[in-house]
Amino acid sequence: MKPFMGEQYLLESEFARRLYHDFAAQQPIFDYHNHVSAKEIFEDKPAQNITQLWLGADHYKWRLMRANGISERFITGDATDHDKFVAFAETLPYAIGNPVYHWSHLELQRYFEIHTPLSGETAEAIWAQANERIAQGGFTPRELLRRANVTALCTTEDPADDLTYHARLKNDATFPIQILPAFRPEKAGEIWRGAAWREYLERLSKASGVAITSFTTFKRALSGRMDAFAALGCRASDYGTERMPFSRASERTVEAVFARGLSGEAISEEDVAQFQTELLLWLAEEYARRNWVMELHIGPVRAKNTRMTSLCGKDAGFDSVSDHAVSDPIGAFLDELNTNDCLPKTILFSLNHKDNLVLMSLAGDFQNERYPGYMQVGSAWWFNDHRDGIVEQMRLLSTQGLLGRSLGMTTDSRSFLSFARHDYFRRVLCNLIAGWVEAGEYPADPALLERLICDLSGKNAARYFGVV
Repeated sequence: MKPFMGEQYLLESEFARRLYHDFAAQQPIFDYHNHVSAKEIFEDKPAQNITQLWLGADHYKWRLMRANGISERFITGDATDHDKFVAFAETLPYAIGNPVYHWSHLELQRYFEIHTPLSGETAEAIWAQANERIAQGGFTPRELLRRANVTALCTTEDPADDLTYHARLKNDATFPIQILPAFRPEKAGEIWRGAAWREYLERLSKASGVAITSFTTFKRALSGRMDAFAALGCRASDYGTERMPFSRASERTVEAVFARGLSGEAISEEDVAQFQTELLLWLAEEYARRNWVMELHIGPVRAKNTRMTSLCGKDAGFDSVSDHAVSDPIGAFLDELNTNDCLPKTILFSLNHKDNLVLMSLAGDFQNERYPGYMQVGSAWWFNDHRDGIVEQMRLLSTQGLLGRSLGMTTDSRSFLSFARHDYFRRVLCNLIAGWVEAGEYPADPALLERLICDLSGKNAARYFGVV
């Protein structure tokens, strides 16, 4: 029997262990899509206890605690940090096979040197041991990034967000890690939200210095904010949508839709589809002109539990997976951009794993000689970010395109401890590649394998986004 999550965890053969330890383990991390805070990185305040690091904004853990019947008071409520930690510890033994079980123990091992399995019985001892380590230092955001061997990351920021802390980090010569803003204009497209959308336009107008009175001035405001993002090193955009729209409309029609939204008139589903289609096409053209990467995150159903969302707020663990057809609208969207020679580098993420084959076939239709792997299908994302999901995505990608050109792992996380997930991904990767080599399906060439493993562990992504 193997030791619990020992050094050879997930590495099922001697050859897999060699690939991991010789090539993957020491590779630096470039995390191109996450939600950590530039403000927190700049201020660099130490955590007070492990609950603040672990449970403050981690909806993965919150969902497991709810499934275990834990009261919301111990999840997002007013219970003490100690009691929240104990409630999570009591939940964790039931999470056998869940990636959160493995991620949590990887983080305990990597950052706290704690190898004891966490449970209700061990909670008090681990609470004390972890907090003692925090008190000794090394648990500020900057120190945690250094310890994880992070060299660059892209944080998602709204066009109306204040980029002051990104500017301060860029000018901080004492901190060499690149913290780059990624442009996320999701709220700009949510015209159906009525008063909330109009309030958002006020924020965007203030941030851009442009009075937004029309679709034309709306685009001018967004363009100005893209300039501000670009000045701080932005290389990526991001847009998440439950379903991809594609309903073309004239400029006049979109102006009329925008005017109705601005005045508070009723907006139809067709109005929304036309507005979003023209907005996304225009944004993609802007991205191509700026040589930015366009990331499309397709399939999240936001805030499905409306009662709990009203109590806990957005991004609190009440999102789920959509089940819409994706081929026709995304194919038409990509074709329109490609026909006009303004298709940017693109990463297609699917929250519903059934759509991966569709997206991989579409990516193959629109590859471009400007860059190898120009069109990408993103790594196993969110509900799929576990060993089986990662293997499924890589196996399918290897049959449909060039796995060796893919971009590897990104965390999509709000936690400064979550970069341990790159280690999880690299172990799964090395085990998969080793199996192919041992089966005689790929040559056991050390130089070839070193390049492949290092590329998939982060070098491909760094080159693709231009951070090297």
